[in-house]
Amino acid sequence: MASTNQTTTIALARSTKERLRRLAEKGETYDEVVLRLIDRAAIKAMDDRWNRILREEKFTALEEL
Repeated sequence: MASTNQTTTIALARSTKERLRRLAEKGETYDEVVLRLIDRAAIKAMDDRWNRILREEKFTALEEL
């Protein structure tokens, strides 16, 4: 997915760039890899929040309302 946004440069340690490269799927740009990782992190954060709510909150069945 090509982005129409302007680009920028970010500094990474060579080891970080190599790890990022290893995470890339064939033909995937660094921008696409980073966006995919951001999406996964957001989903993980939502999942963690939902699991915490399920563990800590008391729920009432709709039939009981």
